[in-house]
Amino acid sequence: MKSLTTAKIKQLENEANQIRRNIIEMLLEAGSGHTAGPLGMADIFTAFYFHILNHDPKKPDWPDRDRLVLSNGHICPVQYAALAHSGYFPVKELLTLRKLNTRLQGHPHRGALPGIETTSGPLGSGLSQAIGIALAAKLDNKKYRTYALLSDGEHDEGNLWEAVMFAGKNRLRNLTAVIDRNNIQIDGYTEDIMPLESLRAKYEAFNWHVLEVSGHDIPAFIGAVNEALAIYEKPTVIIAHTIPGKGVDFMEGDYRWHGIPPGISDVSGAPAKKDQAKVALRELRTLGGNIEAPHHD
Repeated sequence: MKSLTTAKIKQLENEANQIRRNIIEMLLEAGSGHTAGPLGMADIFTAFYFHILNHDPKKPDWPDRDRLVLSNGHICPVQYAALAHSGYFPVKELLTLRKLNTRLQGHPHRGALPGIETTSGPLGSGLSQAIGIALAAKLDNKKYRTYALLSDGEHDEGNLWEAVMFAGKNRLRNLTAVIDRNNIQIDGYTEDIMPLESLRAKYEAFNWHVLEVSGHDIPAFIGAVNEALAIYEKPTVIIAHTIPGKGVDFMEGDYRWHGIPPGISDVSGAPAKKDQAKVALRELRTLGGNIEAPHHD
């Protein structure tokens, strides 16, 4: 992995901000979809597609590429935006999200778009899919790494914990999981609905190496991924603490934005229907000192 410079960090931060703006524009155009999670994960997806992953957008099926598996597929707008900006398909196609005959479905579908490794939808399944990929690499003596992106809320699913046990038992050192620890799910806050803590102790009990980091500190997150590369005897999980709705003041930390787009006025205290996206985009444009991220065709 290449070293980080001050200029590179600034480029990544600006790219993440542009991806957040694309997310708002996509959801507004679609009139449906999830807002809080995609905004909260923009920094992490930017870190992956623009610095961490060994991949080639011109050769999306390159056998030695790193694999990124998105388990909580409902946050796919952020993955679509990251894929488009890194060159997998035209950025202008983002505005077809959730439309009839689009390649950008409401949950990622393998084969519909280049760069999508698995089909996701049922929560709790992505880690098992990633384990299959990582185990195959281990058996075939391949050097690529597999990354599984998980939500905290899907840790309510029993089959996810079966996967956690399997990976630990088989010492899948080529697997890194990333938990979006934003503390929300569709019905409320995770610790009210089904308390998850201590996630660290639970993963450690199943023979995982556990790291915790801010999901909005791009250098710190990349540092955690680098540390995972140095762990040889077990899989690693990075608990990434994020703010749902990051970058938009009236969305941040509010679970009610989990599953609705801007332009829907049933969230108490939000701006009027026509102004929601405008306000969100205005706030996002002020991040990073108004420095624009590069535009892509």
